[in-house]
Amino acid sequence: MSYKELKRQVFEANLELVNRELVIYTFGNVSQIDRDAGIVAIKPSGVSYANMKADDIVLVDLDNNIVEGKLRPSSDTKTHIHLYRHFDSIGGVTHTHSTYATAWAQARQSIPCLGTTHADFVHGEIPCTGELTDEQIQRDYELETGVQITDTFKSIDPKASPMVVVAGHAPFTWGKDAAESVYHAAILEEVAKMAYLTRTLNPQSEVLKREVMDKHYLRKHGENAYYGQK
Repeated sequence: MSYKELKRQVFEANLELVNRELVIYTFGNVSQIDRDAGIVAIKPSGVSYANMKADDIVLVDLDNNIVEGKLRPSSDTKTHIHLYRHFDSIGGVTHTHSTYATAWAQARQSIPCLGTTHADFVHGEIPCTGELTDEQIQRDYELETGVQITDTFKSIDPKASPMVVVAGHAPFTWGKDAAESVYHAAILEEVAKMAYLTRTLNPQSEVLKREVMDKHYLRKHGENAYYGQK
């Protein structure tokens, strides 16, 4: 893929955050990796979506060096790079501060699987990370945020849960490319809202029966999936 095409795809994915009302002002960022080239394209830091152009997208290598671009990359770039280094199957990462998903992050709570909408996309709860230590915050905050996420996924398949809420911070999602990572960010926000409303109506709401959760997830994502068209 050419650098121009990579930047175009990431630019359009970032604008989709605005279209889906997942960000305001300069909140959030989307990136995509070209693994063959070892290059990541990401939103520039602090640039509003209204003023951003495709040429503003910054290209960095996996050591966080700018390869192409006149602007500074997102302050979250090291987090994105860490995820690319540790989750081999992903090609795009999205970070937002969408309202409901961020509320769960600030509450330091994983999002329970309360219904089939959730189960269609995530096999189990959407995890909330642990807290960063003072040492991690002082050492390299953005990199350690990535470590915070990958530590949470030591026993979780990132394909089965392409999303996380970072304790006290906000959500990150990922997918095969930038567009799919944004899609998952939109799904996460909707599921987070449903879970919040469900627990507000009934704080004792139980998680979805395991057999139903398995059925809904596997019919879309399992080896013998039959949802949708071939």
